[in-house]
Amino acid sequence: MTAAAPERGLVLAPRGRDAVLAQAILVEARVPSAICDTVADLVAQIEAGAGFALVTEEALRSTDLSPLSDFLAAQPEWSDFPFILLTERGGGIERNPAAARYLELLGNVTVIERPFHPTTLVTLTHSALRGRRRQYEARSRLLALNESEQQFRTLANSIPTLCWMADADGTIFWYNQQWYDYTGTTPVEMDGWGWQSVHEPSYLPDVLTRWKHSIASGEELDMTFPLRSRDGVYQPFLTRVRPVRDTSGAVVRWFGTNTNIATQQAAETALRELAADLEHRVAERTEAHEQALDQLHQAQKLETIGQLTGGVAHDFNNLLTPIIGALDLLQRKTQGDDARTLRLLDGAIQSAERARVLVQRLLGFARRQVLETRAVDVADLITGMSDLIRSSIGATSELIVEAGHDLPLALADPNQLELAILNLCINSRDAMPEGGKITITIEIIDAARETIAGLTPGQYIHLAVADTGMGMDPAILARAVEPFYSTKEQGRGTGLGLSMVHGLAAQLGGAFKLESTPGTGTTASFYLALADADAPGIRRPSGDAADIAMSPLSILLVDDEDVVRRATKAMLKDMGHGVTESAGGSEALEKLNAGLMPDVLITDFKMPRMSGAQLAEQVYQKWPDLPLLIVTGYIGDAYEVAGIRVLAKPFRQSELAAALLDVVGDRAQPAS
Repeated sequence: MTAAAPERGLVLAPRGRDAVLAQAILVEARVPSAICDTVADLVAQIEAGAGFALVTEEALRSTDLSPLSDFLAAQPEWSDFPFILLTERGGGIERNPAAARYLELLGNVTVIERPFHPTTLVTLTHSALRGRRRQYEARSRLLALNESEQQFRTLANSIPTLCWMADADGTIFWYNQQWYDYTGTTPVEMDGWGWQSVHEPSYLPDVLTRWKHSIASGEELDMTFPLRSRDGVYQPFLTRVRPVRDTSGAVVRWFGTNTNIATQQAAETALRELAADLEHRVAERTEAHEQALDQLHQAQKLETIGQLTGGVAHDFNNLLTPIIGALDLLQRKTQGDDARTLRLLDGAIQSAERARVLVQRLLGFARRQVLETRAVDVADLITGMSDLIRSSIGATSELIVEAGHDLPLALADPNQLELAILNLCINSRDAMPEGGKITITIEIIDAARETIAGLTPGQYIHLAVADTGMGMDPAILARAVEPFYSTKEQGRGTGLGLSMVHGLAAQLGGAFKLESTPGTGTTASFYLALADADAPGIRRPSGDAADIAMSPLSILLVDDEDVVRRATKAMLKDMGHGVTESAGGSEALEKLNAGLMPDVLITDFKMPRMSGAQLAEQVYQKWPDLPLLIVTGYIGDAYEVAGIRVLAKPFRQSELAAALLDVVGDRAQPAS
């Protein structure tokens, strides 16, 4: 994070040492900050440049909030300044209606209740700064568009032709200076439909009929009629009116030009060409402005959905862990002659595994999945899976692979990348019901020379999957990466495939882009960062726990969720290990300090008061040789667990056994 003033955090917490403590947390998270004494001081500091503000409820109570309200109301179009509101203990909005009025005042606000964990504040801080950065990007785009608009107005006022713009209903809201110079009128006289006063009365009924027809039908208007000059003389003008449409095809405004055709033919031709150029430039500026706002709204929508999805997926992983663990144990203990029970258990486990895959796709979209990144030869990876792709797409679809020579290695999780490529190829197959061609292209590109949203300048591996299918219209293309959105019939997809690919690309530091034209096909582009070396990661082993020979271990198991802890304990005891339980990090430290010395410590990551990472840090300071395994529902960008084995929830007994073997090593080997 940069230390520039526009990304600093502001703290308004007048009670006790709240401000100092909050600033200390931000300093620890490497977030520049400043403490404000009053609401007026806060507003002044925001105007000087800031990324977000942390405000306590009591700082807003019984004080004049009009400076803050006035500032927020006067924010420019691109700005929606983010706040983090710290409420009193038990002061959530549902239990503290008095705090609800601050939501309306602050607008873009996230509420955090006392007591809170520093990790929660840091997470909200990073989220607020990410949102503010997107606002800064929108500001840059809008400034560029405003500059272009000013250039257009300067150009429009400098050419010797009459120009004007009208709303969709035909109400003219702008004329260039040449109009007023020629007609001798004022903006007040020309307001709305005042232009009728400068038309020759005998032509006016036909003009109104033709103009109203264009407004109703959206058709262009071309006609010639006289206009009165400032000296009262009517001169013939060729009038051309063109609709300006939005992305859905609806008319949003009209652009008109009035060209004096009493001049020489050569000048008339030149003016018409210039008017046509102006028409094109106005349409381009309007479309660019609308696209910039659409992109901003889409990015905000996907970010909000991603945060919600990540939290839901984490909770589902906690729910699935005891379910999968219990089914796994029941299946192992059920006798072989009970065929009906075995079939029921097998069906239940298959459904649970499908739920696990669904949750992984949710985490993929939310950029919270556990990845095993390494240096990957993408061309070699696709060559190795080409037979799988061909068998998946069927004989009616032709697969072509085009790879450049001597391509550098990409940073990726090979398993997740294979799944993403296979998913894209199956989508292409489904888009070609009569068969067609799927072309996979691998090349290196320079993001500094190509405009690719989401990529910083540098070189990337570009992996493209193109098909010759039916394609997508703009409305479908705009929603294609939203989770659970699908155009397939019910039962043929979850609507999470493209969402997972989109999230995976972002989590790997790359980008994902869809391009499609109805009737000609779709191209899905995956951009991967280049790798310098292999990255350590997490693998999900297969096999049966019974196949992993291991001596009995004494294990300290830490998890604040009782049902998850009991399920994990049951799997461990079934493997022959001794288990001591703890419901939190503090309780675990007390047992260790009291003399308990297990062979391995297994801890959940996301726990109240003390996370698994914080517990690991304290354990390593005092017992550096104690093997440690962390289990988690997701790995987010707000924290890292460097150098510690991580097991993703939900897991089966075999996966838990393999993770233990990795962590304990020689200690787990059975005596020969």
